[in-house]
Amino acid sequence: MRGECGMTRKRESDMRDGKAAPKEKGRHGVVAETQVLETDRVASRAGALIFAIALFVLVFALVMGAWWLAFAAFDVVGVGVSLVVAWLAISTVHIAQQWERIVVLRFGRFSRVSGPGLVFTFPIVEHCALSVDMRTRSVPFGAKETLTADLIPLDIDAVLYWMVWDAEKACMEINNYSLAVQLAAQTALRDAIGRSSVAEITIRRNQLDKELTEVLDAKTSEWGITVMSVEIRDIVVPEALQEAMSLEAQAEQRKKARIILMEAEQAISEMASEVGKTYDGNENALAIRRMHLLYESVRDTGGTIVLPSSFAEGFGDVFPDDVSKIVGK
Repeated sequence: MRGECGMTRKRESDMRDGKAAPKEKGRHGVVAETQVLETDRVASRAGALIFAIALFVLVFALVMGAWWLAFAAFDVVGVGVSLVVAWLAISTVHIAQQWERIVVLRFGRFSRVSGPGLVFTFPIVEHCALSVDMRTRSVPFGAKETLTADLIPLDIDAVLYWMVWDAEKACMEINNYSLAVQLAAQTALRDAIGRSSVAEITIRRNQLDKELTEVLDAKTSEWGITVMSVEIRDIVVPEALQEAMSLEAQAEQRKKARIILMEAEQAISEMASEVGKTYDGNENALAIRRMHLLYESVRDTGGTIVLPSSFAEGFGDVFPDDVSKIVGK
């Protein structure tokens, strides 16, 4: 557990300094690099540390004072006894923050989960095996160059929100539960990508988030962990394929545009056929239609229509006889 805590502190220190998180190698040898874009302040444990130091100094001073009263001397034995008693004191009293739960073992067997506040243990007989953070955590993860169902490599970045709800299971059922959750999330994401095409991943983005959340929650519930949500942040297609996919999309759009144009032409032809049947054999309606066309052509522009004499003869049945004679001259 000390090794795990040391790795966690180093990772948190790198995050506070704005450094990228370490690369983790997945099951297929694919390196998944997670980078923290922005970090916030981490809650301080300085209060618990100050309390432990103050308790150690206080007990040491009291024992040394009692030793002086009993033997009237400060010798090595007195200092040794004072150190041992002070160490036993800080091993007995612990502080758990409001968001922490402490797993206590007695002779190596699970005893209880204590906290928050003051936690008392029997020295040597009991010890604190793990301090579990019960807050919601956000972990960036991703899948690099993972093949889709149509054999296109994708780079996907996502964020996982999860929390520990049972400190006992998180301590007893799995070693390094934080790393296990991240690896499970990467594996589930790769499996989901391999079952879908690029178009399905892009269109069904929200549905993919829900599927990953359900799969991960079912897997991690045995460890006392619940996955609250998975959010895909970015989907990156390799540059070598972006141009080809762009040409394919343009061709598909042209195809749709031509189909829509042909459908419009078909509708217009059907309507024109019906209109032709309406005017067929009805000279009066056709003449009125000609007059409407002439009126519409000069209404907005205020122009004048000049008709050739040979063409004007065709309108003889539209205009009155005296007007036809004048136009025909």
